Amino acid sequence: MSIAEEIRPTTDALLKTDAPKKPTNMGQILRWMLLFLGGVAMVMPIAYMISTSLKWPHEVYNFKLIPDEPHIENYTYVLEDGRFYWWFVNSMIIAVITTVCNVIFDSLVGYTLCKFRFPGRYIIFIAILSTLMIPTEMLVIPWYLMSQQFGWLDTYWGIMFPGLMTAFGTFLMKQFFETVPDDFIEAARIDGLNELQIWWTVAMPLVKPALAALAIFVFLGNWTAFIWPLIVTNSVEMYTLPVGLSSFGDEADVAWELIMTGAAISTIPTLIVFLIFQRYIIQGVVMAGLKG
Repeated sequence: MSIAEEIRPTTDALLKTDAPKKPTNMGQILRWMLLFLGGVAMVMPIAYMISTSLKWPHEVYNFKLIPDEPHIENYTYVLEDGRFYWWFVNSMIIAVITTVCNVIFDSLVGYTLCKFRFPGRYIIFIAILSTLMIPTEMLVIPWYLMSQQFGWLDTYWGIMFPGLMTAFGTFLMKQFFETVPDDFIEAARIDGLNELQIWWTVAMPLVKPALAALAIFVFLGNWTAFIWPLIVTNSVEMYTLPVGLSSFGDEADVAWELIMTGAAISTIPTLIVFLIFQRYIIQGVVMAGLKG
């Protein structure tokens, strides 16, 4: 054995022993702690909602996370109440139709503003974006007067018409259509496709992440909408889930345990949608931020 081979193990051991240890990154630890605290802050309301749904009425104002006598009678009562199914169906119909309309109308307007050159298109785009600065509460009275004049009160159409198209969705789709090369559009025109065919068969498949993100945002927004459905509906049968759940109880007493039970059940569709399409939400938000 050569001298080099004999001293190599000793040299390697010394190098390993004397190698400085990597210092702890305090910034990374701080970031993880902030993320953990933020996660706890977001999860705790859901945990208390589920906890309250398992309590008896006299335990509601006891803020223990684990009830002393947990039970599922509240769930049985809510599910056996026929009104809950009407509210669930109403919310589903409104959320689905509004989502489909937003995906179609917002993408059409966004595609038109992006790929067509005509006088005043920037003014139109700015006018659409300016509506984002108007609080919803300021629009409630005009919406209500319009609904009353056209006989839309206490109808599905009356609940849906303010949200069939949104400025945010138009902006989001226009930003994504900017990434579609104009060469694709011109090639499709040369092939003899009309503008609607180009929009549907060429442009729309290239912006699927934006469509998925927009659909999820609109669905969740309409599923949880409260103020406008409360104002425009009069009969219990036309209530949506948020409005219907608020009707549990009376002026003297609010049945918080039933409200939390219904809220816990109504959260299931939103959780399913989020778990299935969460990657589209993240991708859509990130890409929209990069392009904005």
